[in-house]
Amino acid sequence: MIRNTLEELLVESTAPSRTSQVVDLATSGRVYDLAQPTHAQMPQLPGAPRYALALLRRHGDAFRDGKLSTANELVVSICHAGTHMDALGHVSVDGILYGGQSAAEAQTGVGGLQKLGIESAPLLVRRGILLDAAAHAGVDALPPGHGIDAEALRACAQAAGVEIGPGDVVYVRTGWGQFWSEPDRYLGQGVGLPGVNADGAAWLADQGVVATGADCLMYESFTPGVDALPVHGLLIQQRGVYLIENLNLEPLAKDSVVEFLAVILPLRLVGATGSPVRPIAIVASEGAA
Repeated sequence: MIRNTLEELLVESTAPSRTSQVVDLATSGRVYDLAQPTHAQMPQLPGAPRYALALLRRHGDAFRDGKLSTANELVVSICHAGTHMDALGHVSVDGILYGGQSAAEAQTGVGGLQKLGIESAPLLVRRGILLDAAAHAGVDALPPGHGIDAEALRACAQAAGVEIGPGDVVYVRTGWGQFWSEPDRYLGQGVGLPGVNADGAAWLADQGVVATGADCLMYESFTPGVDALPVHGLLIQQRGVYLIENLNLEPLAKDSVVEFLAVILPLRLVGATGSPVRPIAIVASEGAA
């Protein structure tokens, strides 16, 4: 079993067996990169400023000691482009943020949010679970607008032989991560997006998950013409659960990985409503405890 955190392997004990487990995981565990590549042509939120990168200084513009040359760049992007994690200050309902805080007061002043910005999010090193909703349904990818409810999530977990518990990170695969190189299809333009619905989100929150993510532009199921994000409101604003979007879950699904060590490290962007992340999953080697 993967422990909830690496710290649990060592706390109150320096036994060689526990130290060995950490070393085994770090040196021989298989690492999966779950981030999608970030570039100007990637699928991006309609209506938002698009990601752009330009070299401000090019090699040859200037030299140090007559030979050494450096280059650097300017990146323009919202914090919700590419693979990213939402801060708890990302969503308000009736002007109220998670914990009953006023959104108006939290965004007063300069430098973004004064409360619940992404800098207050934890560094997540937790037990991770993959619920492959697409495979469980017998399809390569769920259809547009398909809602994944509590019954479907429970069935996925049961079929995988895992129980979700407090502090876990749960990734839900819809199969749409394989469409990342097809922006129009990935965005679900005119047809919608599959994802967890409010019933499924409530069930995950009831299990005590600290974060959950999916391989879609938005974590939740979405139908064109319906201007609502109930899952965002329920998980972020009501239950304080972090969301990770635009994951690449295909490598885990390909190898039938269910349980792993999830590592998600948001940048300390003070006042930001989200952050780019490069999540990884580490799977213990054969024979490791």
